[in-house]
Amino acid sequence: MKVLITGTTGTAGSYLAEYLLKQGNYEVHGTLRWRSNKENIAAINKDLHLHECELRDPYAVISLLKIIKPARIYHLASQSSVAASWDSPRETLINNITAQLNIFESIRQLDLLDTRIHIAGSSEEYGLVYENELPVKETNPLRPLSPYAVSKVTQDMLAYQYHKSYGLHIIRTRSFNHTGPRSGDIFVTSNYAKQIAEIEQGKRPPIIYVGNLEAKRDFIDIRDVIKAYVMALEKCEPGDVYNIGSGTAYSIQQVLNILLELSRVNIQIKVDPNRIRPSDVPVLVSDSSKFINKTGWRPEIPFKQSLYDLIEYWREK
Repeated sequence: MKVLITGTTGTAGSYLAEYLLKQGNYEVHGTLRWRSNKENIAAINKDLHLHECELRDPYAVISLLKIIKPARIYHLASQSSVAASWDSPRETLINNITAQLNIFESIRQLDLLDTRIHIAGSSEEYGLVYENELPVKETNPLRPLSPYAVSKVTQDMLAYQYHKSYGLHIIRTRSFNHTGPRSGDIFVTSNYAKQIAEIEQGKRPPIIYVGNLEAKRDFIDIRDVIKAYVMALEKCEPGDVYNIGSGTAYSIQQVLNILLELSRVNIQIKVDPNRIRPSDVPVLVSDSSKFINKTGWRPEIPFKQSLYDLIEYWREK
């Protein structure tokens, strides 16, 4: 079966490619940009079919899909940082919305209506969630609080519209915060783990800089998330949307405490005003019962194991 993964060199894309290749019955194709860092796929590079493709270019996308004619598409490529979206709101919106639109239009124009498409949404779409709405169900109102979240809501609604209007076989997921090895240092868990590893190796003073420590998030290991994505395309209803999370929320302070327990040196904590966002989501915790009941999926990797593997990743790197 031919599978196309957009954003193959990213954290999720690389783990998904590895997982599918291990199954043995997939021909795995992946998109990347000419400047993409291939470090995450170095071990499997020879087994992948890689294609340079600017997803914001409609001609490039339709040309690629005409050649591959994939049975499955996992659309993971995006500007995925909430923090970066505050600095580059225009780029975030154009990048995330245009790339997906080009995929849908190409599928429609090529009449590849049997192709199953997974759209990786985000819990950030829910945004402002009130205490009486926790844990968050798929039916909760979407109140996005960042340019990134707005871009993901647009992707979500665009996917719904193309399913209803043109019959595209699209599954939407809203995954909660994922972490684990290979996570970029733009994300809070990875950023803290990297700072600690650098402090241990004497590359910076024994001070860790933090932002809002009161926010609470539902964390899940990326290696569990990509298995959920595969199950979503095989078992879920086209046009529908599903939460993917652990059902447990940790404050960023708790995350920091666990990482500091794993550190090998004494470290001070300092708040960096530049890390405080104009608006932040106070609490996000998932009700993933709809997805679990549909697929039988369960997260397998404990959160503390994810953080241990993450800090070991940065120590090695």
